[in-house]
Amino acid sequence: MTFRNPILPGLHPDPTICRVGRDFYLACSTFEYFPGVPIYHSQDLVQWRLVGHALGRRSQLDLSGVASSRGIYAPTLRWHDGTFYLVTTLVGRGNFLVTAPSARGPWSEPIWLDEEGIDPSLAFLDGRVYYTRNGRGTDFDHPFIRQTELELAGGRAALRSKPRVVWKGTGGIWPEGPHLFRRGSFYYLLTAEGGTSYGHSVVVARSSRAYGPFEPTPHGPLLTHRGRPRHPIQAVGHADWVELDDGTTWAVLLGIRPVGGRHHHLGRETFLAPVEWGDDGWPRMPRGVALQMGGPALARAEPAAAPVRDEFAGRRLAPGWFFLRNPNPRDRSLSQRPGHLRLWGSRWTLRDLASPALVCRRQQHLDVRVETRLEFEPRRENEQAGLFVRASDDFHYALLVGAGRRLDLVETAAGRARVVASTRLARGPIRLRIEATAREYSFSGGTGRSVEQLGSLQTRTLSAETIHALTGRHHFTGATIGLLATGNGSRSTAPADFDWFDYAGGASA
Repeated sequence: MTFRNPILPGLHPDPTICRVGRDFYLACSTFEYFPGVPIYHSQDLVQWRLVGHALGRRSQLDLSGVASSRGIYAPTLRWHDGTFYLVTTLVGRGNFLVTAPSARGPWSEPIWLDEEGIDPSLAFLDGRVYYTRNGRGTDFDHPFIRQTELELAGGRAALRSKPRVVWKGTGGIWPEGPHLFRRGSFYYLLTAEGGTSYGHSVVVARSSRAYGPFEPTPHGPLLTHRGRPRHPIQAVGHADWVELDDGTTWAVLLGIRPVGGRHHHLGRETFLAPVEWGDDGWPRMPRGVALQMGGPALARAEPAAAPVRDEFAGRRLAPGWFFLRNPNPRDRSLSQRPGHLRLWGSRWTLRDLASPALVCRRQQHLDVRVETRLEFEPRRENEQAGLFVRASDDFHYALLVGAGRRLDLVETAAGRARVVASTRLARGPIRLRIEATAREYSFSGGTGRSVEQLGSLQTRTLSAETIHALTGRHHFTGATIGLLATGNGSRSTAPADFDWFDYAGGASA
């Protein structure tokens, strides 16, 4: 049977995977978004369901003041002797570990390990716990891979020694994303090189000892698309792999899907590809990861159809919604007006290094239509509510209802906001709509059954490449779409009531 890549489209970078019997679990980076590190479950490696988050409490993850594309980097998920272990980095604070008896939780409070490097990984081998991560030293001009062992006991963790260099890479920039495995008599070190952009690659080395010395495969990079500029998938790298009962090995890895040249706005996504083992004991992967590939030989149930409409009828938000940094519970309610998501606009806006009153979800399709029905009667000039598409604090689009029932389409690029178009709305509930193609977003609004298009804006403005070109800053996340209320400097006096939210993705997942 065949499957379509990416297996987790949209903002799902730095995938990590582990197996427990017939069950597979996968986690990804979340950067400035909360809750942190989603945990997905599958029994066929293709169809995945969100079952929880590893970092769902502020005591586990305080994102106050965390800039866009900072926050949580590159987790590693492992299972050993009845316990799940997740190790990750909070940029600027260090590396930490959380544990849980089930992938669904509850997950422990953070166990802090050290402050150097990123991309930590754990390997339970030979009765030991190997701790491997990226690091930086005085004798080498770029990061390299360091390793030590952990002592785990009584909810505590301690490094047995100072991490030491085990791998300097094959010459590509930024050796990172390490994972240590054992197969037969060899230890394999799986890493990424080339930077997490168009030069990205997966490399592998092996040794007869866990600390090396490691020798690189004689077959070159295990996987890269850097020499294939016209391939629809680019920047493949940062892999983790899992072995199945039938002896096959499968890798999850990140990649991007540029449109209109070298511009990608959905972010780094999770792809699946096979790993084959040669008679020489070295792993090999296909020359390229394709949008459609032959799948694992696992029983595959028909996937459940994702609901197109969220009626906000439950006591909690449906899985898949998340927040920008740590949300204020006072900003939202599902009970004050049953059947509606009520947002109380705070002083914060999408431009602020804070947590505005919003909920959002990943944009997972290049072609998509989103729509909502809003009841909102602002009492002050500063009060607004509506739909948005966000790349970062400095790059986002918003369709906002304000005083006098004025509807504004606002473009913010490089931190500078401009009103692209405006219209006045008639009385009654308001419908707001965003229709996206690979190259542009179209924004519409109105009352009753009719909506009026206000304008269109390019997707490339929200791309990682544009953001880097205009600001000099690396951008690691992808577009999110959501619902917002704001008081633009003070707390709103009028609630914004969202009756429902539609997300209808097209064929180009």
